[in-house]
Parts: sequence; C-alpha cells; structure tokens
Amino acid sequence: MAEQTSKQIPARSVELSPGAPFHPRLGDLAADLARAGRIGVVVALPSDTSASYHLRPPGGGQEWSARFDGTTLRPVPVPVTHVVPLQRDAAYDEQTQHITLPVTVHHEDGGTSESILTLTAAQAELYYGQFGRILARHELGKR
Repeated sequence: MAEQTSKQIPARSVELSPGAPFHPRLGDLAADLARAGRIGVVVALPSDTSASYHLRPPGGGQEWSARFDGTTLRPVPVPVTHVVPLQRDAAYDEQTQHITLPVTVHHEDGGTSESILTLTAAQAELYYGQFGRILARHELGKR
C-alpha cells in the first residue's frame, strides 16, 4: 500500500474541470481528469528520465501516466475527522447577525487548519438549550 509522505492541502471541493495545473509532490494524492477523475498516489515526477507523472491507486495496482505539465491533475481534499473550538471568545457580527466561533479542523492525515463556525441566532438558541440540558444531566451525575 502506498504511504502518503506529504500533507495534502485541504480544499473545499475537487472540481473536475480544466484549469490551472496542479504540480503534486511524491506521495500526494491527485485526481486525473484524463482518467475520469481517477485518484492515485504520485509515485514518480516528470524528470530527465521520465516525461510524465506516474500514479498508482492508493491501495496498490496498475500504474498509469499523466501529462508532464500537470494540466489533467487536481488536488484531492483530505477528509475532516473532527472540529474543536479554540480557546477564544465567540463574537457577534451585527451586520450579518451571526455568531462566529473560532475552531480547529482536524484532517485524516493528521493536519489541522483554523476556521470559523458561523451560527445564526436561532441556531445558537437551539444549541444553548441543548447544551444547558446536557450540562444539567452532567451535574446530576456528579452527585
């Protein structure tokens, strides 16, 4: 089985359409548009001895080549495993009438990124009630 050697860049989505080329590194996952979006691990880079990228399915299997210029390759987003609040204050934005909470997003490859959880006032009220009930049960269990 191929082992990932570099962190993937979290992306909002992989759009399978022509655009700016992606120049992956060894071990990166890439979607190959020329192969209907097939995902592979980059096992060889274009060089003096190889005129193309070489990819292999993540679980092993038959290698294939992709264009040397990266125009058919796209990054593969790393799945999120969980999100946790940062130790910072939530804020209320008067203009949008949203509450924002800074969070850390944890990815399957061990990487993290910071983001913002945005809630409407109605969502915050809903969670306020739910958390209140959960905390009350927790306190009862301590006695």
